[in-house]
Amino acid sequence: MKIASLLTVSLAIAGTALLSSAPQAVGQAQVDNAIPADMAVRFTGKSGVVCGTVGKARFAENSEGTPTFLYMGGNFPRHTFTARIPGEARDKFKPAPETLEGKDVCVIGDIQRDASRAEIVVSSPSNLKLATIR
Repeated sequence: MKIASLLTVSLAIAGTALLSSAPQAVGQAQVDNAIPADMAVRFTGKSGVVCGTVGKARFAENSEGTPTFLYMGGNFPRHTFTARIPGEARDKFKPAPETLEGKDVCVIGDIQRDASRAEIVVSSPSNLKLATIR
């Protein structure tokens, strides 16, 4: 896949733990087929690993379902990819997902289309990893 040549990613694997201010990696994994967030819409309907920098993170506590959004692939509101954490799954993420703003992450799951953007619904911390993108 040509995407691999565009993006080299190392994920910090920390069991089911999502975050820490200084991630302590148990091991390193190389993601050869990572999809850059700005290209994720091309992979709608497929499963994959989408990686990029979280440009903006927002907890929509007054919206239906109280989702948390991680906007990637450009500046909000012109971003191209969203990782959406449903409100009922939010408590599984420690610390809160908003702390990911400005950090490089990879999101693992089924790539769906939301308007003109791609989206992955993230219900488990194991599907959201801190990353080193080169």
